[in-house]
Amino acid sequence: MKRLISRYCAALALAFAPATPALPQEQAQSQNLGAAALSQDAGTGEGPALWAVADEDTTIYLFGTIHLLPRNVTWYNEPIERALASSDMLMTEIPADAGKSPAAQASIMRRAALGGGRTLRSLLGTGQRKTYERALARLGIPAPAFDGYKPWFVGINLSLLPLIQAGYDPNSGVEEVLEVLAGPEMDRGALETMDEQIGMLDNLPLASQIEMMISSAEDPARMVASVDEMVNFWRAGDTAKLVKLLNEEMTDPVLAKALLYDRNQRWAEWIDARMNRPGVVFIAVGSAHLAGEKSVQDFLARKGNVITRIQ
Repeated sequence: MKRLISRYCAALALAFAPATPALPQEQAQSQNLGAAALSQDAGTGEGPALWAVADEDTTIYLFGTIHLLPRNVTWYNEPIERALASSDMLMTEIPADAGKSPAAQASIMRRAALGGGRTLRSLLGTGQRKTYERALARLGIPAPAFDGYKPWFVGINLSLLPLIQAGYDPNSGVEEVLEVLAGPEMDRGALETMDEQIGMLDNLPLASQIEMMISSAEDPARMVASVDEMVNFWRAGDTAKLVKLLNEEMTDPVLAKALLYDRNQRWAEWIDARMNRPGVVFIAVGSAHLAGEKSVQDFLARKGNVITRIQ
């Protein structure tokens, strides 16, 4: 489940980064969680996967992304450039500026507050609490730091901190780059709102929230290595290996349904309806949504659409 959690948490990086406690510099240097396993020649294959759904007057490109990347990772190539340049609209999961305003930040923190006189650690079993407190100590964060917050919020922070510490940068994520490359003249759209994404997490059963958080806390170094591996397969366009990685970690069907499958079906319905109007749309969403059974393409195919892989 770590890969699914890390992928989803990265999608919210820009919104949640200001709420993440600062990691002491000396602690960051001593952790040695650098992304050493990230292959510098991982892009020697076809490149990140790109698909198209098209009829006589409509083309919709589907591009799988990684929301958080190290600054030195290259991925933009000619097929992606051509597809983006030919498009009338860039669609992403949430608007580019979602969560950046003070009002949005305040709303997120209100939703994340545990309330009810409870503390986060009081919700955990003995083993879970030890794992959680060990992770905080490893990151140089006092044990009570997150006691007032819900497990989904803490899980996001515990996923992001090791990745950012290892050199992953929210500002280097694929969507951030595409926003710049598309230029101000291109129309923008989003498949979801930030509030909808927060609601998906906030409405998860408490047990699933805790599993998500503990998975993030168990082994930060391993989580970084896992995301490194995912990035390497993404850059090579190896969707079969991406699917294998995701399937190996898909241990909680509640999380998988809420964070992947239900959303994929909703997005496919939007795309299928959009095919009735002319134009060219470039859709950029996390690569986990465009791989394997119950992917966006799978749901589109069930509706009779023909999906062609460009690269």
